[in-house]
Amino acid sequence: MVVRFLTWRRGLLLLLVACGAAFAILRLVPSGDYIFVPNSARPVAPLVVVPNDQPAVGPGGIYMVDISVQRANLLDQLFPELNDKATLVPREELNPEGVSEEQRDQRSELQMVTSQEISAVVALRALGYGVIAEPNGAIVDLVYPEGTASGVLQPGDIIMELNGHQIQLLADVAPAMAEVEPGASVTLTFERSGALQDVSLPTVRSPNDPNRAVIGVRIQQAAHVELPLEIEIDTGNVGGPSAGLAFALDIVEELGPDLVRGRTIVVTGQLGMRGAVTAVGGVKQKAFGAREVDADIFIVPKDRGNSEVAEQYRGDVQIISVETFDEAVEALTGEPAANLAIARSNGGHSQAAGG
Repeated sequence: MVVRFLTWRRGLLLLLVACGAAFAILRLVPSGDYIFVPNSARPVAPLVVVPNDQPAVGPGGIYMVDISVQRANLLDQLFPELNDKATLVPREELNPEGVSEEQRDQRSELQMVTSQEISAVVALRALGYGVIAEPNGAIVDLVYPEGTASGVLQPGDIIMELNGHQIQLLADVAPAMAEVEPGASVTLTFERSGALQDVSLPTVRSPNDPNRAVIGVRIQQAAHVELPLEIEIDTGNVGGPSAGLAFALDIVEELGPDLVRGRTIVVTGQLGMRGAVTAVGGVKQKAFGAREVDADIFIVPKDRGNSEVAEQYRGDVQIISVETFDEAVEALTGEPAANLAIARSNGGHSQAAGG
C-alpha cells in the first residue's frame, strides 16, 4: 500500500511539473498574432498647451484612452478566455501582408499628428475663431514593401499631381488612376518637407481587382491648415487617430465654456475635418480603461458597432454614442454646439458655470 501511495504521489508530482512546464512554454512562445489589452484612461489637459487657457476648476476632466497592442503567445491563442479583458487579433487584421511592425508604428505616428491638427481645426472653428483648412492633396500614410512605390515614396509625402491631374481631394485619385492600365507607368508630383519632387513609377495589378492599377500605397486626405492660435499636443509614444475627439473637446474646455462640470469624461473617436466622428478599434479594452478611472461618461462613436461594444463592457459608466463633434458638445452641455462661440465671447467658464 505504501509503495502504491508513493507511486501515485510521484505520478501526480510529475504530472504537475509537466503541466507547469507546458504552461510556461505556452506563455513564452509567440504565436504570430496579437492581443489588445486595456490601459487606464488619462487626462488630456496636461498634454494640451493652448494660449490663455481657462484654469481647471474642480474635479473631473476630459480623458483619452488608448490600448496596448502586444504580441500574443500560444497560451493567449489557445485559451483567449483566460483574460476576459483582452482580445485576440489575427496578424493579418493588424498588419497588412508584407507590412512590418516598424511601418505600422510609423503610420500610427502620422495618424496621431494628423488627428491633433484636425482636432484643433474643429475645436477652434466651433469656438468662433477664423481657421483656414483647405484640401491640398493625398498624404501617404503607408507604403507596402512589395509595391512599386517602395523605396521611392514614404509616409508623410503629399501627392499633388498624378498623370497631369491635379490632386486636391482624396476623391481625385481614383478617376486619375482609372485611366491607367496595370503595368503602365504613372507620373507623380509630390511634396516632401516643403519641396516638390517628380517621379515616374510602374504600376501592378491590384491583388483585390486585377483590372485596377496600383503602386502600393495607402493614402488619406491632406490639408493646408492655418490656425489663429498655436496649440501644442504631446502624447509621447501614443499613436493612432482615435484621440481626435478627445483633443477637440479638451481644447474647447480650455478655451471656452465648461464642458466637464465636475465629471470624469472619457472619450474615444476619430475626428474628421468637418466634425464627423468615425469608428475606432479596441473599444472593449477602452471601456475597461474608462472603468479603471471611475468615469462618469464614456463617449464613443456610433459607427460600426462601437457603441454596442461599449454598452456591453461599460460596467456602471454612462455611454454616450455620437456621430459628430456637435453631438458630443450638445450631449455634454444640453445646448447646441453653435452656442460655443457665444459662450466664449461672454467669458468662457464663468459664464457657462452660471448657466
